[in-house]
Amino acid sequence: MKLEFIIDKNYDKKFTKTKGQLKDLEEQYRLVIKNMKYSQKEYQRSWNEISKNFSDYVEKETGYKWFYETYYCVISAIHPGISNWGYEPKIIRWWYENAFVQRRITAHELILSHYFEIYKHHYKNYGLRDGQVWALAEIAAFALTSLTQDVKKFWPWDISGYYHDHNGRYPKN
Repeated sequence: MKLEFIIDKNYDKKFTKTKGQLKDLEEQYRLVIKNMKYSQKEYQRSWNEISKNFSDYVEKETGYKWFYETYYCVISAIHPGISNWGYEPKIIRWWYENAFVQRRITAHELILSHYFEIYKHHYKNYGLRDGQVWALAEIAAFALTSLTQDVKKFWPWDISGYYHDHNGRYPKN
């Protein structure tokens, strides 16, 4: 599996929920497009250092090959991270991170997308709702990006260990 970082304003717009957020997105693109292009280049360079090994690691740990040869990571002006729930091989990551630090959450978003594909292709007859699959995917992504010894080589500077709340962004109930 290969990951390509791209800028796709129209895809980014799909995830805006209000007119105010759309206005913010337009303004942010105007203000930070140069930074986004820089992040695109640096994120790609950083990711390429782990791409093959990370791809192999996820296949080994999940027992499933990636469902697409190429995935795309849309560099966003405002969205910190969005995974695709198995509809196309795209995720979103915001431009505002260190190129090395972004790896772990980018990996998390990729694993979520992969998990949804696994469910859709092999377990859809179990009748889980999207929210249930998402909860299971989150558990898998947290575990696969923090618990194994193998994964630590992808972000050795991150000593936080098992993180489980994405800095409090998710509800506790």
